Amino acid sequence: MPEFLPMSHELATIKLDCDTGVSIDELVPRESDPAALAAYYREFGFTRWYDETESVADNDAGNVQALPQVDTDYECVLDQKIFDQWVQRLRQSGSFAVDTETTSIDYMLAELVGISLCIEVGKACYIPLCHSYEDAPDQLDKAAVLAALKPILEDPEIGKIGQNIKYDAHIFIGEGIRMRGIAHDTMLASYVLNSTASRHNMDALARYYLDRETIHYEDIAGKGVKQKTFDQIDLEQASDYAAEDADVTLQLHRVLSAGLQQDEKLHQVYRDIEMPLVDVLLEIEQNGVLIDRAMLEMQGKEIAQQLSRIEQEIYQLSGEVFNLSSPKQIQSILYEKLELPVLRKTPKGQPSTAEDVLEELAAEYEIPALILEQRSLNKLMSTYIERLPQEINARTGRVHTSYQQAVASTGRLSSTSPNLQNIPVRTAEGRRIREAFVAPAGCKILALDYSQIELRIMAHLSADNSLLNAFAKGLDVHRATAAEVFGASLEQVSAEQRRAAKAINFGLIYGMSAFGLGKQLSIGRNEAQQYVDTYFERYPGVKRYMEETKQRARDQGYVETVFGRRLYLPDINARNANVRQYAERTAINAPMQGSAADIIKRAMITVHHWLGDNRDACKMIMQVHDELVFEVAESEVERCCDSIAELMTGAADLSVELEVDAGIGRNWNEAH
Repeated sequence: MPEFLPMSHELATIKLDCDTGVSIDELVPRESDPAALAAYYREFGFTRWYDETESVADNDAGNVQALPQVDTDYECVLDQKIFDQWVQRLRQSGSFAVDTETTSIDYMLAELVGISLCIEVGKACYIPLCHSYEDAPDQLDKAAVLAALKPILEDPEIGKIGQNIKYDAHIFIGEGIRMRGIAHDTMLASYVLNSTASRHNMDALARYYLDRETIHYEDIAGKGVKQKTFDQIDLEQASDYAAEDADVTLQLHRVLSAGLQQDEKLHQVYRDIEMPLVDVLLEIEQNGVLIDRAMLEMQGKEIAQQLSRIEQEIYQLSGEVFNLSSPKQIQSILYEKLELPVLRKTPKGQPSTAEDVLEELAAEYEIPALILEQRSLNKLMSTYIERLPQEINARTGRVHTSYQQAVASTGRLSSTSPNLQNIPVRTAEGRRIREAFVAPAGCKILALDYSQIELRIMAHLSADNSLLNAFAKGLDVHRATAAEVFGASLEQVSAEQRRAAKAINFGLIYGMSAFGLGKQLSIGRNEAQQYVDTYFERYPGVKRYMEETKQRARDQGYVETVFGRRLYLPDINARNANVRQYAERTAINAPMQGSAADIIKRAMITVHHWLGDNRDACKMIMQVHDELVFEVAESEVERCCDSIAELMTGAADLSVELEVDAGIGRNWNEAH
């Protein structure tokens, strides 16, 4: 009998004699614990079940009281008299919920179809304006309706409440209405209460906070290629769906506001950062950025030639033509034909062709290096060279991205359609893409970004004397770290030592292990561990901060930014070591990355107010991580640069001064 069979039999046999720590009598139903259940789902990978809990239950701030179920009274407004009554009620209201129905999720292309309103919970209306399906009933005149609503929507004294209200504000701008008095956004309220919740959309929030299943868009419009646009949906269905949106928004606002009121720091983040930022992002998105289409076309031709040359090189070295988009064929060439060493396998047992594996192989073999280069250039082509021209708006001639406030758990903004946050800067080809982001005639691009902001936040949070002194003296912090770690004077530090110190500084911020550091610096693990140990000897405050932060996260389940933004860590006490260690690394990094996000948001709000009297001379057109980008009249560049830099450095009061690097050019690359 083969030796492995007894062991296999034992492994496959259910053990019946385990000490579970509980008796049968104790296994009785008790009051449910959604937070504990969500933590289990997350730890063991039950993704769908975890999503259903919405992970909002993972924190105390999510424990807000839901409104009791209410009867609903929704009406479709087709009669002028009823509309006039709604207008009168809106004028007398202190605030109301508003939602728009449109033909597209792209705010620059969408056409307004109808408007829903809610002043009192359970009572809402839908005002259809442009439903155009066959036999659609007569609707109120769109121009007349908007003319009546315009003074109300533009009145800053009447509060507007929405779910992702920035989108609705864009739609009204397209109709010549500049919505003012934007008071609350339920998506942002949910995000501030718990940024790690899996979703902040209305359906998810209604399910969790209101115990209510809402009408889904697919329920009335269908799915896939046969999905109808809203103007083609029957009014009876459309009215219930749209009115419900406004009603649920108002209900969620009542619940979420009560939750925010329970924690003053979270309330301040919502009130002083996230809500004021809506107007800022609205303006940036409307401004858009000018793209040189001809330059992108030229770059595309050059990259296509590079790709052809690289692909031919790969085929020549491998001795055959194969599909470079097929991991299976790449596996066959690298590991079967060329017999390269297998460094890692996929979960299915196949030799891995993942990027980090190819990078390791590329240090010794030519083909993996060429495949990586081919992948990188292909990504540039598909993501930017080919995509950006398609994103240019026909009316404005500009690209208008959408900044997402409620996506990144740390508070950072993300950018979609197109994503302007991930344009690569480490390769020459990537940097050249930024050359296509240009200033119009008579203007320059002005870019200002925070210098080493996360290291400065680390110095502030850790209160480490050596780190604080380095910044106070205006030293090159990476050089100063190298001098400490390698026991040299500042003048003796070599370029290689500075590079290693930079890797240590940033690696530790992101919770990198000695193994990861060694891999990055191409040195042994023991040598890397010595670097780390020496670093902590020289910067004991940093070590203390990291240990105290991890312990605080274990005790309270979350960490905070300098301004009180909270990041929950449901896995911080997980039994799985890998999961737990990842949560610990996140606990160390999140306060720094989150504080940096808060600081630039505060700066954007301040600069936005300053621009009030300077909008003809200067426009904010992009935000990319720690950088703000402006389009400035040539005659005003110096004045605007000095003023904005001063506002940015004053966005936070830390133990170390913030510094801003500024660049000016005809395009973004020149200014970066």
